[in-house]
Amino acid sequence: MRRNLLLLATLILLTVANILQGGGPETRSFRILPEMSVSPAVKSFSQTPLLPDGSALQPPPPHTFPRDLPPLPYTASEEDAVRAGNELRNPVEASDAVLARGREIFRNFCTPCHGGDATGNGQVISRGFPGPPSLLAAHARQLPDGRIFHILTFGQGNMPSYRFQLSRQERWTAIHYVRKLQQESKAQ
Repeated sequence: MRRNLLLLATLILLTVANILQGGGPETRSFRILPEMSVSPAVKSFSQTPLLPDGSALQPPPPHTFPRDLPPLPYTASEEDAVRAGNELRNPVEASDAVLARGREIFRNFCTPCHGGDATGNGQVISRGFPGPPSLLAAHARQLPDGRIFHILTFGQGNMPSYRFQLSRQERWTAIHYVRKLQQESKAQ
């Protein structure tokens, strides 16, 4: 009983203190340590005296990677390209939506060099860039999906890496679309 009275008295005391503090819901409450609740905003590419190198944009700590994406155990070497061809399988299921997305990725990233029909006659040739191989040629048809994924990830010859522009799923999706183009050209 005594404890309940003590709790009731404390509640009344806190309610009175809250009322005496003044203001309503629209008035900000008193902040004891404002630095804890309001930190200075720093833009990504700006300079800041808060960090040792003075740059606000910091690289991720060494040997870290996103939770859902472990690092690929391959390098940009021919041996690893062959190994990727033997070990990797396309984890993306082919569907109409995947092929539509693959067509979009192909149009945006592959068409400038390989052309819309994937024969290697893209716009870069008219600008003096060496022509890429046809994706419909026998050699391209025989490449395993893992090898093509390695090429998209690390680049090959004059082709740059697309690992920063395309997610892993988008690279696999583009491979599905290239395989569809190969099947359609074989049927003609």
